[in-house]
Amino acid sequence: MRTHLLIPFVTITSAALLLTACGSGDTGTTSVAAKPLEVPTTDVVSAVRKDDSAAKLLPAGTRSLTVAVSVGGTPPGTTYVDDGKTLTGQDVDFTRAVARVLGIELKVEQASFEAILPALDSGKYDFGASNFGVTDERRKTIDFVTYINDGQGFATRKDSKLSKITELAQLCGLKVATSAGTTFEATLEENKHVCADAGKKAYQVQTYAESSAIWSSVQQGRSDVVMSTINGLRYDVAHQEGLKFLNEFHRLDVGFAFKKGSELTPAFQAAVNKLLSDGTYDRILKKWGTTGSAIKTSRISPPELKD
Repeated sequence: MRTHLLIPFVTITSAALLLTACGSGDTGTTSVAAKPLEVPTTDVVSAVRKDDSAAKLLPAGTRSLTVAVSVGGTPPGTTYVDDGKTLTGQDVDFTRAVARVLGIELKVEQASFEAILPALDSGKYDFGASNFGVTDERRKTIDFVTYINDGQGFATRKDSKLSKITELAQLCGLKVATSAGTTFEATLEENKHVCADAGKKAYQVQTYAESSAIWSSVQQGRSDVVMSTINGLRYDVAHQEGLKFLNEFHRLDVGFAFKKGSELTPAFQAAVNKLLSDGTYDRILKKWGTTGSAIKTSRISPPELKD
């Protein structure tokens, strides 16, 4: 019996669109000056058909899977369409497309970004799809199937004297805003010693749950610089007044996340490679303006990219 697809990516609440945040430096919910949110609506997924060779790689009896997603607030990350309920974004399109290739249904559950990876091992979710960067530290406990290449970058206000961050010691004495539970937070925390080593004042890491709160902090002068995804920063800077993208800092492969040793990874890898070969992959990247993040082939838990 063929499995019918159930993937509207609908959630119950639109709370992630509100300026709610957690972390140091957040003192209110004042909105930032921004251009109207432009969310692409081109359908690049519904034409995707099941591929039997990829589907056969799934564990026997697999008909549906539970995916955890985190809503970041702005494209190309996971966000809402105008109805405030239906999820969209680059990760959503890739997840839906892979599900169609494999002929499975998806149960979508929303979770905070930092909660998804720890919950995979317990079986609460079958996989996570929220722009998870592949790092050597994460590979110790998580398996990945790559589908794009993104990474870490910096942005700030246009009136800032900062021009390019090539080493973290340039951040000494500054307040750096970033998302909680991310590779950005980990990189910043692990390298705070560079300031002490140089005899300088340490930088302060400010973590937030929503990108809207990060930009509010920067616009209001409570943060000096933002560290986030390269693609996300480029989009946000293009759609908000008074901001500038500084530079890429460290490229990372991005992948679907699974518990260590998951039997699902070969099927997902085959599905991504099918999307690469049939043109769907390129259509998704063009829709979200991220063609610079294309990969040539999907891999399972590759070593972290080194600069």
